[in-house]
Amino acid sequence: MRSSGCSAGILEDMPTVDILFRYGSQPTEAQTFALAGTREVYGIRRLSFDREARTLRVEYDATRLTGAVVANLVRSAGLDIVEELSLIPPPAPAPPAAETPAPAKA
Repeated sequence: MRSSGCSAGILEDMPTVDILFRYGSQPTEAQTFALAGTREVYGIRRLSFDREARTLRVEYDATRLTGAVVANLVRSAGLDIVEELSLIPPPAPAPPAAETPAPAKA
């Protein structure tokens, strides 16, 4: 979560959250225009596509909307959401444990 800095002061303390969706098929022109229309929903701040990765990132006001509402808005625009992706990278694998030699038998 982060706070945006708006010079007008209106949105200064608005906590924003990003949500990332993977979509199946490339959006049509009509779907793209419908998605652009979601920016008119109070609380949607930014939409950004990564066409190569087939992802859509949506930044929204967490005091106005939930992730489920944002997902419904995106689906209602016609985008084929396959899954919601985590924005937190997975932890690095633990290094292999060093083997300790077995005690000598007498």
